[in-house]
Amino acid sequence: MAQRSSLLLRTIPGACRRAIVGAVHRGPRRDLAGGWVVSARILYHHRTRAFDGQAVHILEMLGALLRAGADVREVALVKHAAPGALGNRSTSLLRKLSLPRMAVEVLERLYSRTGRKLLLGAARQLQPDLIYERHALHCRAGMLAARGLGLPFFLEVNSPMVDEMQQLGLLRFPALARRTEREVFAAADRVFVVTQVLAEMVEGLGAHAERIVVMPNGADLAAFDAVGGVDPRRQILAPFGWPEDAFVLGFVGFPRPWHRLDLALAAVAAQPEARRPCLLVIGDGPAVDDLRMQAERLGLQQRFAVTGAVARKDIPHWVASLNAAIIPAMNAYASPLKLYDSLAAGVPTLAPDQPNLRETVTDGEHALLFTPDSVEAVSGRLGDLLADAPEAARIGAAGRAHLNDLDLTWDANARRVLRELDEVRR
Repeated sequence: MAQRSSLLLRTIPGACRRAIVGAVHRGPRRDLAGGWVVSARILYHHRTRAFDGQAVHILEMLGALLRAGADVREVALVKHAAPGALGNRSTSLLRKLSLPRMAVEVLERLYSRTGRKLLLGAARQLQPDLIYERHALHCRAGMLAARGLGLPFFLEVNSPMVDEMQQLGLLRFPALARRTEREVFAAADRVFVVTQVLAEMVEGLGAHAERIVVMPNGADLAAFDAVGGVDPRRQILAPFGWPEDAFVLGFVGFPRPWHRLDLALAAVAAQPEARRPCLLVIGDGPAVDDLRMQAERLGLQQRFAVTGAVARKDIPHWVASLNAAIIPAMNAYASPLKLYDSLAAGVPTLAPDQPNLRETVTDGEHALLFTPDSVEAVSGRLGDLLADAPEAARIGAAGRAHLNDLDLTWDANARRVLRELDEVRR
């Protein structure tokens, strides 16, 4: 049975290419807190097209729920183009067509009917105990299916989506979107949010306060532990022509302009020549061309590199090769995956000083925080790391220990979902 379960876990990324994916029912198991988690059959529904951080979250939660003993079936309409790679763009029909926003939103609203049918079809096979949905704009599918089946409905909310789209000027049916958002938030038996900042926002948008659960993103500690004593720096840094003793500052993800990697490049350029670090982007994205031009203007061509798309399974090796990680900018409510990756790797992290990040780390203890949008502040904190290697190592180790102490892992998140289900079913 253990061998069969292991094989299933390894096939999760490939399984995302199908609309409905089955998983074996494994029975109850004891969680790390010492209590019994009741086994559950779960329909995990999402409408995610891109394979970026969103899909990483989905895959990690699916794997963790399986390990926790749940029978999980993923229900989704859109296929992922290349599971396992960061920065790989979806080749879904909608993306290829580049439809006008109004047409996209009409299709998003119509999807609720399609998603409900998918869920009802999957429910006939699985006879689920729970419908768990990743919130999407205009989406009512999970709520409608759960209501029709008389099942608990759990909603995972990673952003105030209507607010986001309005700020970007991309929302064509704001009144309808807001009405759907309030209806779905109010109907959910549990609303899982990634930060306390976001919890306060969704409560104001219709979610019942007593049903909101703050559940930050997590890390797969076993994946980082597997790097073990292997030093990946020689193999990883060689293609860039950087010496093994180079100080490498890294960013993991799909860089967009709002990630403000221009701040990181400017901070690198501000360091004295004798100890100037290298900046490595682990991933690929639409901001890369502008960053390359900025690096050329700053004379940093030899100190700036982009890996291109990287398989998720290889991320621990890349992050472990860094001397420090950086999150140049972050929105006010997110729980960034890249923070948990660097904490798990024991790599000191530079990040903006704002409430949502202070929910996880303390400045000077588990990370170094800087005033947002300030080149001088980023440069100063980077200079602190460059000037004191033992202190940088201490912060990295403390970050990893902090992650362990708080159990900020995907497995802990899965157990939390199952405990909340147990409470709802009592």
